[in-house]
Amino acid sequence: LIPWLTLKSIPGIGNLLFSRLTDCFGTPEQVLRAPEGRLIMVEGITARLARQIKASRASAWATTEIERAHRQGFEILTLESPVYPDLLKHIPDPPPVLYTYGSLTPLACPIAVVGSRRATGYGRNTTQRLCAQLAERGAVVVSGMARGIDTAAHMGALNGGGRTVAVLGSGLDQVYPAENLKLFHQIADNGCVITEFALDARPEAHHFPMRNRIISGMSLGTVVVEAARKSGSLITARLAAEQNREVFAVPGSVDAANAKGTHDLIKQGAKLVECADDVLEEITPQLSSAGKPFETAKCLPPLSEAEQAVFAAIEVYPAHIDQLVRDLNMPIGELTGLLSRLELYGVIQQAPGKQFVRHPDFADARMPSSG
Repeated sequence: LIPWLTLKSIPGIGNLLFSRLTDCFGTPEQVLRAPEGRLIMVEGITARLARQIKASRASAWATTEIERAHRQGFEILTLESPVYPDLLKHIPDPPPVLYTYGSLTPLACPIAVVGSRRATGYGRNTTQRLCAQLAERGAVVVSGMARGIDTAAHMGALNGGGRTVAVLGSGLDQVYPAENLKLFHQIADNGCVITEFALDARPEAHHFPMRNRIISGMSLGTVVVEAARKSGSLITARLAAEQNREVFAVPGSVDAANAKGTHDLIKQGAKLVECADDVLEEITPQLSSAGKPFETAKCLPPLSEAEQAVFAAIEVYPAHIDQLVRDLNMPIGELTGLLSRLELYGVIQQAPGKQFVRHPDFADARMPSSG
C-alpha cells in the first residue's frame, strides 16, 4: 500500500495522472523508480512534477495512515483489490485508493439514490419506501450519507433488510454530518462506508463533486429525489449520464422549488419513478437472482367505512386537518377521533402543524376488499 499512498499524496498527482503513470510504468512502485526523463514523457507530467516524484520517499505519513486505519477496523483498497467495485474501474478517473469501513463484497445490483439535503416529509417518506422496496428485491442502495434524502435512502435500505453503501466527501475519521455517526456504524454493519479521502480529510466543498462521481460510477443507475435546479444531485445525474449509466427521477409537486430539477430531468429523458419496479425493469438482467419477491403495496388492516374515507382523503403529501374537515364535510371532533385511530393502527402519521400523511409502508396501499 505504501507506494500507492505515496504517489497519490504528491501534490499535483490527481486520479487521471495517477492512471496515466501506472498505465505507462505498470505499478506505483515502478513509477516512483522511473527516471525523470521518462516521467516527463507522460502527458501532463511537467518537469516540476517529475522532480517531485523522484524526490518522494516512502513517507512516515503513509505508514502511520495504514496503521491507524487497521487499528480502527478500516481497510485500504487499491484498484488491484478483488473487492474494488468493478463498475467504478470503468469511469475515466477511478480513485486508485479507497478507504472502507464494513464489507464491500461484490455488489450484485447497486442503485444510487440521491437528493436534496432540505428534504420535505414527502421526499423522505417516498425515498424510504422506494429504498426499502429496492432492498427487498436484492438491490444495494448507494448514497452519500448527507442530511435529507441521502439519510432517508440509507434508512430505507436498512429497514428493508438490505445492504447499503455510503460514499463520504470526507475521511473516515471525520464523519459528516456529525449527527449521522450512529448511521455511519449501522451502514458498516449492513454494507460499507467508503471514501477516497485520507482519514483526517475534512468535508471541504470541493470534495463533494468528487464524491458524487463515485456514487454514480459504482452504480448501474442513479435515482434523483427532490432536487432544485442548482442542486448537487443534478451533478450526480449528469455524471451518471456521462458514465453511460441509467438516470431516474421521482416527480414532486409542480409548485415545489425542490422538484424543479427532477422535473427537468424527466423532460430531458430520465425515467419517471413511482416504485422500485420502475427502476428494476431497466436493470433486471443484472439483478441478483437471490432477490426477494416484490410486493407493490401492503394491504390495509380492516377499517370501518368512516376510517376508509379519512384514509383515502390523506395522500403522501401532508394534508392539514382544516382541509380534511372541508374535504370530508365532517365535524372536527369526529374527524379527530378517526385520525387518532388511524395513527394507532400505524397507517398514517402526524406531521408538524396539525398535518397528516400516510405512513410510508401504506403510501400506495390497497383498500381491503369488502365481504
